[in-house]
Amino acid sequence: MGHTGWRVSGKEITFKMMLAFVCTIIFLLIAYPLYFIVIASFSDSTLVSTGKVLFFPKNISLFGYREIFQDSRIWTGYRNTVFYTLFGTLVNMLFTLPAAYVLSRREFRPRRVIMFFFVVTMFFNGGLIPTYLLMKDLHLTNTIWVFIIPFSVNVFYLIIARTFFENSLPQELHEAAVMDGCSHFTFFVKVALPLSKALISVIGLYYLVGHWNDFFTALIYIRDNSLQPLQIVLRDILLSNQVFAGGAGTGGDAGGYAQRYADQIKYGVIIVSTLPILMIYPFIQKYFEKGVMIGSIKG
Repeated sequence: MGHTGWRVSGKEITFKMMLAFVCTIIFLLIAYPLYFIVIASFSDSTLVSTGKVLFFPKNISLFGYREIFQDSRIWTGYRNTVFYTLFGTLVNMLFTLPAAYVLSRREFRPRRVIMFFFVVTMFFNGGLIPTYLLMKDLHLTNTIWVFIIPFSVNVFYLIIARTFFENSLPQELHEAAVMDGCSHFTFFVKVALPLSKALISVIGLYYLVGHWNDFFTALIYIRDNSLQPLQIVLRDILLSNQVFAGGAGTGGDAGGYAQRYADQIKYGVIIVSTLPILMIYPFIQKYFEKGVMIGSIKG
């Protein structure tokens, strides 16, 4: 009996060791590329391209970052992107959460018809040119509102929020609140929202990342440089340095110098564009264990 117990525990130990090994490999496969970009952004690009920079930076230089931050456009881009991200996410939540709550209430009879029209937009749209003409006729092109109004509600996140409200807020809770004279609005603000911190955090982060990384909207609808977001500014910096490197490529040492620092700027641009969002994750990580399962289990 004791021998059998030892064999079972031995198998469990072996399984746990293999599981830990596999998880470690997966973590390294995900984390190492990001770590490599960080050390490559302030290492000698010649050493990076020849494979001599693997785990630690070599010939440290901050030239790439200096070139990026000395460009006055980047501060304008940061300011615009922070505004579009924060204000846009606020508008998203103000539209998505109340709509999801209303569509989750069974006593609201038209909810299935309205939800059908929402879902249709996920599969059918007018295409790029009709959409551009619509934005132009609405006088949204070359304005800050083109980042906010057309993307007020993401239907996929609306479905997630509606499912959460349906399955996570017991009907008995609402009935008890109604008996105490609580209206739908009061119940939503004072009961539903405080019980939905995981939902708010996860959907809010998805909206936040979407606005931060929004590149296509500015590329199509914005021509005014003072309204360009960070992603477009970084793209312009990157392209101008690639042109500089390519033009100097026939110039011997000058070409090598240009290419070296063009590569440094390339890696620096990746860090500058992703670091602020990466810094937000640890603060809402505790909600992700619950949030990742939102809408997947009924009850």
